[in-house]
Amino acid sequence: MVARLPSLNGLRAFECAARHMNFTQAGAELNVTQTAISHQIRRLEEELGVVLFLRRKDGLTLSEAGQEYLPGVRAAFHELRYSTQRLLESGSHSVLTISTLVSLASKWLLPRLPVFQQAFADIDVRVSASTELVDFRHGGIDAAIRYGRGEWKGLRADWLMSDEIFPVCSPALLAGTQALRTPADLAGQTMLQVSGMTANDWNTWLDAAGQPQALAKGSRLTFDLAMMAVQAAIDGQGVCIGRSSYVDDDLRAGRLVAPFDLRLKDDLGFYLVTPHETADSKKIVAFRTWLLALLQKEASFV
Repeated sequence: MVARLPSLNGLRAFECAARHMNFTQAGAELNVTQTAISHQIRRLEEELGVVLFLRRKDGLTLSEAGQEYLPGVRAAFHELRYSTQRLLESGSHSVLTISTLVSLASKWLLPRLPVFQQAFADIDVRVSASTELVDFRHGGIDAAIRYGRGEWKGLRADWLMSDEIFPVCSPALLAGTQALRTPADLAGQTMLQVSGMTANDWNTWLDAAGQPQALAKGSRLTFDLAMMAVQAAIDGQGVCIGRSSYVDDDLRAGRLVAPFDLRLKDDLGFYLVTPHETADSKKIVAFRTWLLALLQKEASFV
């Protein structure tokens, strides 16, 4: 005899609440109140004849029955999401929406995307450039390229590349009266830098070069976006503390030069981040495979 399936709403509330271990957060995800989540789970428990959650003063925990039930329920919802994704992609075109940092989009991703579009003409690519964290469930984003250690809970993170940190400038600065021959010559230059996570790059590089950090406290310009700092360097406004992901194309084109040999490898890196439930969808697999192959090819020419 096949057991009758319990309420789908109850199962969805259970899976979501177990993921967050919080009825309020589950309600926010499912666009219902905390009370509605509590009632749905209570009805599910009554229908099954078991207790799924232990309600304690310090929060929720899964009961023994809940721990046993959750993997199957979670797998079932994963299959539903995956099958729905496959169905939606079965048409002639699918849309791939990628979120990435503004400067990375401008200086690195956009110049390379035409190759992907030629190879996968049935995938329409949309790029959302933002520094904000992505809400994959409600933001309409399929994949994100983010900077960090790859430790985003509940998400798949595929390592793409790391950065090297080093000064760059216009070729004209090397030929001027204050030419850059040694790191000490930076004392006569305007230092270009970026605020935020990379604001300490100049100090880190100067330490490694055996130079006083006071050099970075002289004439300087600070920008919110790396692409602006790089453009200022191209225009000859000063020396930018560059990162390879933002300056390599300009170095190859001759718009920038690296006056010194010292390059520092950053501990953090760029990752392609996707939800587990859609990570194996056709369009994301296509983009991931293309991106990793591209980076491997580019690395072989370094």
